Amino acid sequence: MFGILKSVIWIAGILVIAYFVLGYFGYQLNMDYVKESKSACEQRAKECSESLIRKGIDNVECDFVCVNRNLIIKKK
Repeated sequence: MFGILKSVIWIAGILVIAYFVLGYFGYQLNMDYVKESKSACEQRAKECSESLIRKGIDNVECDFVCVNRNLIIKKK
C-alpha cells in the first residue's frame, strides 16, 4: 500500500515538473482540449458505428484518431 502511494506521489511530482519545464521552453498545455474536441470525436464514433452496421466487420473504414498531440501541447 505504501509503495502505491509513493508511486502516485512521484508521478504527480514528475507531471508538475514537466508542466513548468514546458512553460520554460515556450510551450503551453491546452487544458480545454477535451472540451473542444469532444463533439468532433463523438461524431466520428457515430459515423464509424453506422459504417459498422452497414458494411459489417470486415469492410469497416474508420479513421478514429481523437487525440492530436500537436493540439494538446502548443508553442506560445
